[in-house]
Amino acid sequence: MAGRVSFAIRLATRVIRELPLLPSPEPTSADGPAAILIAGPTASGKSALATALALRHGGVVVNTDSMQVYRDLRVLTARPSPEEEARVEHRLYGHVDGAVNHSAGHFARDAESLVAGLGGRLPVFVGGTGLYFRALEEGLSDLPPVPEAVRAAVRAQAEGRPTEALHADLAARDPEGAAGLRPSDRARILRALEIHAATGRPLASFHGSRVPGPLAGRALRKIFLAPDRESLRARIDARFRAMMAAGALDEVARLRERRLDPLLPIMRAHGVPGLLAHLNGDIALEEAILRGQADTRRYAKRQFTWFRHQMGGDWAWTDPDAALDAARA
Repeated sequence: MAGRVSFAIRLATRVIRELPLLPSPEPTSADGPAAILIAGPTASGKSALATALALRHGGVVVNTDSMQVYRDLRVLTARPSPEEEARVEHRLYGHVDGAVNHSAGHFARDAESLVAGLGGRLPVFVGGTGLYFRALEEGLSDLPPVPEAVRAAVRAQAEGRPTEALHADLAARDPEGAAGLRPSDRARILRALEIHAATGRPLASFHGSRVPGPLAGRALRKIFLAPDRESLRARIDARFRAMMAAGALDEVARLRERRLDPLLPIMRAHGVPGLLAHLNGDIALEEAILRGQADTRRYAKRQFTWFRHQMGGDWAWTDPDAALDAARA
């Protein structure tokens, strides 16, 4: 098991060992970027590169991943290790309880406050959640808050009903909103129903009102790590088994004891559904591991597709090793 440590973990270890060889922190020049953005598929070595660049420039590593915000699953969401966090300041990691339905809007507000308080230090945003990166620049639709009483009422009415039936309910109230959602996407369908219940307005009516992102109009350096697909799949599989050896099943067991709403984002983190099924006695542990690996591989494929088609052409796609070598040069 120990011999199957993933590329990402090995890369992080390599960086940590070599960090003393890096030159002293170099402040960014007046005409340098206001921030560095590092994206890429899961297990591509993003955290190692972010740590190296933040140390080089005296900056701060900022989480831009929707699962690493949660404190409950440090191992299973591959949050930076305590050793990495000790080398350079890390922000927006593990600061949200799993019972919270954290969103891109929450992230954008947190990022805005963070950037305003850095005092000129360089933020290095790193993660794999495309919508979070979009929120940094383009901003998001200014959706209204949903009162907790309204949210609870909508969830109670939906309990036990098929997702397709909820989609039909949404189509009757908000045809345009329903047309833009897959009939199987229960979480987003419920969100649209909640907004309609709270405001009486369709989801699309809020799309014209947009809150600018905290990095809008600023000079940015953008890097997308793009490892070879076949080797990435192997890295993903190896890392999942390494996470199992490091206590991922225990994390999920503690999460299970909390009896949270199964529609919460943390309950859909890669690996959680399969490991919960194992803990409930429905499948063997090996089957749960295989499901987690397959789910993560599919997610990596979607990450490639999303960034290629949804983000602008100003991202520099590069090999992880090449990017790390450049950071150390």
